[in-house]
Amino acid sequence: MNSDIKYPVLLFDGVCNLCNRWVQWVLLHDRQRRFRFAALQSETGQRLLRHAGLSAQNLDTVVLVDGDRIYTRSDVALAVVQRIGGVWALFAVLKVIPRPIRDALYDLVARYRYRWFGKKQSCMIPQPEWKDRFL
Repeated sequence: MNSDIKYPVLLFDGVCNLCNRWVQWVLLHDRQRRFRFAALQSETGQRLLRHAGLSAQNLDTVVLVDGDRIYTRSDVALAVVQRIGGVWALFAVLKVIPRPIRDALYDLVARYRYRWFGKKQSCMIPQPEWKDRFL
């Protein structure tokens, strides 16, 4: 996919409060510093979406770009907790739930995320200690 990306990159909706909380959760629990981050709205996010063959207009999913592998919707959360490890990796057992069911629940939350969790006027500015993890 992209040889200059050496880490898995989590693409997220930069103005979504729920998405920003998810990114902050990953930052706090990713003690190995495995993940990098980019807002879907950013130039980097748009470029990675295009390389992944995804619509740059679709901001209704988080995307995990990990080398040549692309994860979307519920698969992103499961891949992230599995890589973070520890007790969080136990949530990967949710893979036994068929993807269409997991993704239907994901889509429901995604559809109402702004109404339920709110929306920022601009993308999140990372804390100084996390700045190097944002592309």
